[in-house]
Amino acid sequence: MANLERQYIIPLRKEWLKAPRFRRAKKGVKAVREFICQHFRVEMKDVKVGRWLNEEIWARGIKNPPHKVKVKAVKDDKNIVRVELFDLSDMQKKIDEKEDKRRSEINDKKKTEEAKKKAEEEKKKAEEEKAKKEAEALAKTEAEKISEKVKEKVEETEKKATDAQKINVAEEKLMKKEHGKEHHHKPNVNMPHNKAQSKHPVRQAMEK
Repeated sequence: MANLERQYIIPLRKEWLKAPRFRRAKKGVKAVREFICQHFRVEMKDVKVGRWLNEEIWARGIKNPPHKVKVKAVKDDKNIVRVELFDLSDMQKKIDEKEDKRRSEINDKKKTEEAKKKAEEEKKKAEEEKAKKEAEALAKTEAEKISEKVKEKVEETEKKATDAQKINVAEEKLMKKEHGKEHHHKPNVNMPHNKAQSKHPVRQAMEK
């Protein structure tokens, strides 16, 4: 939506005559605001009175404002109306241009500082993320090393237990084997194999 621009000659005398003498200039500024609100259908807070218009109303003091003022009103996209004197002198135009330039430089500087600050924050954030990832990777590596050591110890313990079990089994077998040999009765070679041979030699001789 394009900016809406209008020109008005606003009568002030009829309005500031309603106020006390020591408030006529204030009443004149208020009359300008009310006039613009009525014609642009906006609220009082959305009307911005320009510097030169304000100075024109206050130029002859608070008790003697002008009877009328010719103004230029511009309504922007944000529904804000800016009111300024229609005929500005060359000096006033130069001052406005200077102030606009200064304001633009300030805004550019502010944007540059914000961009720089944002870049620094992003850089800091990236460094923090990098440090965090490195710490996580280091912790993961340490955890893997610890896990490998634990695994090796467990395997070594299991191996020792298996060897001990095998030794115990071998010892048990050996003990059983030796125990079996002790309880096995071997035939006595000196003992006779029949009843005749089992008699005493002296008794055999007497029987003969």
